[in-house]
Amino acid sequence: MTTTLAVDCMGGDHGPRVTLPACRQFLETHPEAQLLLVGAPAALESFQHPRARVVPASEVVTMDDAVEVALRKKKDSSMRVAIQQVKSGDAQAAVSAGNTGALMAVARYLLKTLDGIDRPAIASHLPNAKGGATTVLDLGANVDCTEQHLLQFAVMGSALVAALSDNNSPSVGLLNIGEEVIKGNEVIKKAGELLRSAANTGDLNFYGNVEGNDIFKGTTEIVVCDGFVGNVALKTSEGLASMIGGFLKEEFSRNAVTKLAAIVALPVLSAFKKRVDYRRYNGAALLGLRGLVFKSHGSADELAFEQALNRAYDAARNNLLDRVQARIAHARPLLVGAEGEPVEATT
Repeated sequence: MTTTLAVDCMGGDHGPRVTLPACRQFLETHPEAQLLLVGAPAALESFQHPRARVVPASEVVTMDDAVEVALRKKKDSSMRVAIQQVKSGDAQAAVSAGNTGALMAVARYLLKTLDGIDRPAIASHLPNAKGGATTVLDLGANVDCTEQHLLQFAVMGSALVAALSDNNSPSVGLLNIGEEVIKGNEVIKKAGELLRSAANTGDLNFYGNVEGNDIFKGTTEIVVCDGFVGNVALKTSEGLASMIGGFLKEEFSRNAVTKLAAIVALPVLSAFKKRVDYRRYNGAALLGLRGLVFKSHGSADELAFEQALNRAYDAARNNLLDRVQARIAHARPLLVGAEGEPVEATT
């Protein structure tokens, strides 16, 4: 079965200089994939492949553009046209390294939210000490959340992990300042009650409260939090790999003794650096929409952008959208909006 991805080739810090080589490498390793390369034809015409074709777009959403500009003024942007391919059914998922706020706004406007979800969330993976990754959401789309939003995130995150792994009942942790039920602010306490109720009805495998270090320990497969805290955790993870790389470079530039120590430690440090390299975990899912959209880091290099393509492809091949919808439908009695009424799809 052929899976088609729409790629915003113009978005991000580097545009076609990174996206096109990543697309070529992706096609070489995915013989059943097709790509719709969205952007300025003049910038993409050099890319020739039997399983790729150019979809023209005359505008680009820059990293500095306000959401209003992307949504109302740049209606022929590569970002918007790529998402439009998902809406029309010409592609099963869209991938962009563009402005996060603009991507979320345009995707929500074009695709709308699923019944039972009133706020889409950004979900991605952070490396953990078990050699795998912990799925964390939200990572920045929703700075202020209600307990209902956190429940919705947990349901969507469970569907994501189940679709991309052999675990149909991944464990969910609620990020808090302590494991005890009595800790946390009122929103977190109420969210804990909702998550426990969801566990009793079989909608979630709720572990309980977890702390920040549990993300990197791998205590649970999924950690739910608001976007402010999640984004801080994401940036911390990205900075760790950079710090290790800088340490290695500095130590090799010192005297013979420190060089020798660095050489002895190099295999361990290099392996650790690879494990926490954020490029290997690039590709965040925008969950809660009536279509699949994946966000690549804006500064992604070829390796990182290819990884985002891989994640989008795996999600589409494993019917992530159908699985999210099924989980939401099952948990529907628990999913209510901020005013206590069942959530309807955004129009």
